[in-house]
Amino acid sequence: MYKAAKRLADKGVTIAKGNAFDRLYRKLEAEEGGKEVFKLARAREKKIRDLESVRCVKGEDCKVLVLDTTIRERWQGYFSLLFNGGSVDSLCLARGVQEGYPHDRACSCVSKEEVKDVLRRVKSGKAVGLNLIPIEIWKCLGERGLGWLTELFNVIFRTLKMPN
Repeated sequence: MYKAAKRLADKGVTIAKGNAFDRLYRKLEAEEGGKEVFKLARAREKKIRDLESVRCVKGEDCKVLVLDTTIRERWQGYFSLLFNGGSVDSLCLARGVQEGYPHDRACSCVSKEEVKDVLRRVKSGKAVGLNLIPIEIWKCLGERGLGWLTELFNVIFRTLKMPN
């Protein structure tokens, strides 16, 4: 029953798409078809526009920001709030970390429990990354591998550089 219903739904979608394209082609062949072509081109251009071409965003106070530096700072604040559940500065102060670190990310360490939890949640059988090490290797290394991976992440956070 499911397969028959799916075939029927697919057929309905195909018919609807065909009818929509027929209407579009009739519009394009009419005298005002030139306007439709420009509308389609404009819609397509908007659809493929990248974030690099964003020229303005709204700030937290709903004012429009147009300078590259202020836009970058707004995105940084937005993602910091999104990923950390609050500002990075308040997060560091809440953990009792003193000021003066070279970078906000240096305010906390990665714990073995965090790495263990992430490794547990990562799906096996995925494509390898740039290091060519499959996730299954990291999962089967046990406590020794977990300690090494945790130390690697902490070195990256402290130095803000990816080791070779």
